This record gives sequence, structure tokens and C-alpha cells, in this order.
Amino acid sequence: MNLPSPNRDIRELPKAQLHLHLTGAMRPATLTELAGRYGIRVPPPLPSAAGTWAAFQDRYDASRAVLRTPADIRRVIVEAATDDAADGCRWLEIQVDPTAYAPVFGGLEPALEAVLAGAAAAPIPVGVLVASSWVRPPAHALTLARLAARYEGVVGFGLSNDERGAVVADFAPAFRVARDAGLLTAPHSGFYTPAAHVRECVELLGATRIGHGTSAATDPQVVDMLAARSVALEICPTSYPPFGVHELSTIPLKTFLAAGVPVALSTDDPLLFGVGLTGQYEICRTALGLTDEDLAFLAASGIQASAAPADLKTRLLSEVATWLATGSQ
Repeated sequence: MNLPSPNRDIRELPKAQLHLHLTGAMRPATLTELAGRYGIRVPPPLPSAAGTWAAFQDRYDASRAVLRTPADIRRVIVEAATDDAADGCRWLEIQVDPTAYAPVFGGLEPALEAVLAGAAAAPIPVGVLVASSWVRPPAHALTLARLAARYEGVVGFGLSNDERGAVVADFAPAFRVARDAGLLTAPHSGFYTPAAHVRECVELLGATRIGHGTSAATDPQVVDMLAARSVALEICPTSYPPFGVHELSTIPLKTFLAAGVPVALSTDDPLLFGVGLTGQYEICRTALGLTDEDLAFLAASGIQASAAPADLKTRLLSEVATWLATGSQ
């Protein structure tokens, strides 16, 4: 029986973080400090039992309200990158919908520019992924895709929020703009929606990555398609139990690994879910029984699926191999 080895230090495993939302990246202490500064009530913790998306969104929106200045944005990104770097992250992608910040910052452009400036100040390389929302009109997604295409430092385009109820095909024009600009494409899918939704995001939007996508495991044909097209799933283990989507032990990582589907482990919103990047890997080791070889595959998959420069990818993949080769046996 091939049991997981507890010998290698997961923190030392080189990683890429590909699914991290700006507000959700905030340290709890920073949220408390900024809320006090601006006279805003700190939202309560997310319930540990299965809750609703609305309850999550209310807490997220309340947290986002404390980000009022470019200095606030810069602080959150620098602190998040510092925390991820301590967990072995060598490439970070921050996801942001500038729409939510535009009223305070004076428009979409200054909001995005504040995020890009924060990314440039981080201690590790940070790319920015602009995301529209499944619950906003497709025309708005097209506006944001055009915005994303204009800025150096923006590496991708996606759709966040609750994916239920939207018509996937309606967002094809926005994703065409993003692909034509050379941006990676990463819509959220397969969280609440079935495997067919994941398939549509790949076939109709040209998705190169899927945010979450765990429902794909229920359809072998979709799993095979993801593997054949090397579409990476951005899986965030601690995001699923609060909504009753999965228990930690039922996340179908082994299904994806067995089929050769690339998986990038990420944290999503550590402010709300409470677990950093190393912790997500630890969960895969302890709750799912993954071996160090499996964890190295996940780390390599995340690096390969990232928008990191080719030379950085090559170096990090070599370091992953070294971690696996030199660790205790």
C-alpha cells in the first residue's frame, strides 16, 4: 500500500498560487485595523456548517468595504504575497473585479491601476487576473475584458461569483477579446453547477483553467476532455465544506490525478476560510492520503498552468523535482 510520506516539509515545496481573490487575501488583523480606521463593523466569521452563497457574499462585501485607498490595496497584496512566499509560493496571481472598487477609486481604470501598483510592490512576482461576475450582464464582462487587454501586468480574465443561472454562451464575446489579447482564461465553474457547465466553459469560452470545477469528476467524458486539453482545475479544499459541496475527504482529487488532469491547489479566500497555501497541501496529505509524489505533481501542475514567464517556470519545475528527490524517504 502506497501511504503518504510525512517526511518532506511541504512549506519547502515550490508552488504557484493561481486562485486568490483580492479581498479574501486580507489578513484578519488587517481587516480589523482598517475597519476600525474607517468606522466599519467587522463581519462575523463564516459559519462552519453548510451555509448559503448569499451569506458568504455578504461577509465578503463587508470586508471589501475597508479597502478605500491605493495604500490599502497595496498593503493587502504585499501582505498576501509575503504570507504565500513563507508557504513556498514563488508565483502569485491575484484575482480582482475592479467594478466593486470603482465607486471608491473613481472608475474602473484607477481601481485596476491600484491593484497593479500593489502587485508591483510585492516580494514575489504577482500577476493580476481581471474577473467579471456571472451575475452581471455579459456586456459588462466585455467591458472588463477590453480593460484587461489594455494593461501590462494583467495576465488573465475570468468570471467569479455564483455561476448558477447564467448562460455560458452569452459570455463568449468577452472571452474572445481576452484570448485575442493573449490572456489566459479562467472562469469559475463546477462549484454549484454540473459537469456540463465545465464542458461549456471549455468549449464555448475557450477556458484554459477552471476555477474549482470539482463537479467535472462526475462525468468521465469531461474528465477526459480536461486531461486531453490540459485544462487546469484551480481546487481550493477549504472552500467546499462551508457550503456542503464536499467534505474534505470527498474532494475528487484522486480522480483528477488518475486521469492526468492538471490541478493547481489554491486558497481562494483565506480571510474567510482560514487556511493558507501550505495548509491546503497538508489537507491533501492528511485528509485525502496523497503521497509526496502526488503533492509534487500538484505543485508542478500549478506552475505549468500559471502565467509565469517561461524561464521562471523552468526553474521552479526543477526545484520541485529537487524537493522530491532530496526529501527523506
